[in-house]
Amino acid sequence: MNGRVLSLQLLTAHGTRPRPVPEVRALVGRGLDGDLHGKTKPDSRRQVLIVERATLLAMGLGPGDLREQITVEFPSLETLPVGTLLRVGEVTFELSGSCEPCTHIGALNSVPDAEAFRSALDGRRGQLARVTAVEGEGHIRVGDVIAVLTGSPR
Repeated sequence: MNGRVLSLQLLTAHGTRPRPVPEVRALVGRGLDGDLHGKTKPDSRRQVLIVERATLLAMGLGPGDLREQITVEFPSLETLPVGTLLRVGEVTFELSGSCEPCTHIGALNSVPDAEAFRSALDGRRGQLARVTAVEGEGHIRVGDVIAVLTGSPR
């Protein structure tokens, strides 16, 4: 079961669009260097959001529109259980659960019916993850392969 990284984004301020980058550096227990999430609460379950491209296409969205840091081509992403370890580039992530759509995601995307948009994302907004290990400098690059390492380490 493999996938690949299609796009990387960093969110630097709430309410703004994330900016696309060709590579990022991950920090164990902290998320992605330069990204807003995970920085204030070490070991937070919400360090990184990974979203499958099919969700974006189905909703008429582009990479970063759901405020994800990593956009992937990995159809089985939503079916993986909490605790699954993923290897992405030089980084190991532990999936920490599905991302429930926030009440303001529709407004951030300027959709006419924000509540219908949020409801349509239920169970489809991707997986939250935390950085558990890095090799080398801990880089992830667009095009990197994603591999499932194991189920829950616990």
